[in-house]
Amino acid sequence: MNLSVELCSYPGLDERIVIVRAGDEVDAVFVRTERFNVLIDTLGTPELCRIALGLLEENAKARPLLVVNSHMDWDHFWGNSAISGRAPIIAHAAALDRLRDASTQQVLKDKANQESRFRKVELIGPDITFCGSMVLNGGDLTLELIHTPGHTPDHIAVWIPELRICLAVDAVEYPVPEVWSRSGHDLRLIQSSLMRIRDLEARLVIPAHGKTSSPSTVDENIAYFQALAERIGTLSKSRLAEPQLGGMDGFRLQDFVAIPDGMPLDTVAFYRACHETNLGATVQARIEKLRSA
Repeated sequence: MNLSVELCSYPGLDERIVIVRAGDEVDAVFVRTERFNVLIDTLGTPELCRIALGLLEENAKARPLLVVNSHMDWDHFWGNSAISGRAPIIAHAAALDRLRDASTQQVLKDKANQESRFRKVELIGPDITFCGSMVLNGGDLTLELIHTPGHTPDHIAVWIPELRICLAVDAVEYPVPEVWSRSGHDLRLIQSSLMRIRDLEARLVIPAHGKTSSPSTVDENIAYFQALAERIGTLSKSRLAEPQLGGMDGFRLQDFVAIPDGMPLDTVAFYRACHETNLGATVQARIEKLRSA
């Protein structure tokens, strides 16, 4: 797969913020402040990251660079080796646990076997980690790094209060986000993170997928999980154990959200898989509630 990298914007987006788009794979974000520049995520390969840095050179204006890894999913941090030694990389402390997990190396091995572009990827972790939240004071702009778990344990979103813009990365997604696992605990975490982002009352909410900046996406994601809970809440214990529930009428992805016109079939399949995980977590949360009643 040959991806192009382009610099984009959204209506009403401040000129100090630039969307760095790697085809349909993922969006990173570049923020220019008085004191330094910040790159949120480094894309899926070092080559893509190097191309992005070249395109951003004029915007950078010789300021120091900071890098934020929103979370340790491959499409967001596998470009880190293009940055390593040139700029400090910041992430949540939970990112180190994910980086050390054997599954991270296995994902790289599998993807390198599938696509040659991943064969030069070197897994580079953060230089600086934090727990809870962290603030980057750029002078004219403040970047608040907020722990928003649920999609992954290490996920962070970025809030820029002066502009009332939330860079939500994968905590918010169009048409639906994906919970980390089929557990009631992770389901509660992603719902809590969505509520936290909603309560910011942002003017723009920018996820890393879906090519949208509309704050309504947050409300739609919240409504999706609420609808899942309501639908699952009507089922008997025997129906909850149905292994093919996600393929049944009334429980399919399209029964909860509209699948965008023109969405590629492989992307539709991806979001159906996300829905299956979300459905499984909702079922588990319902089972836990019944057991505690």
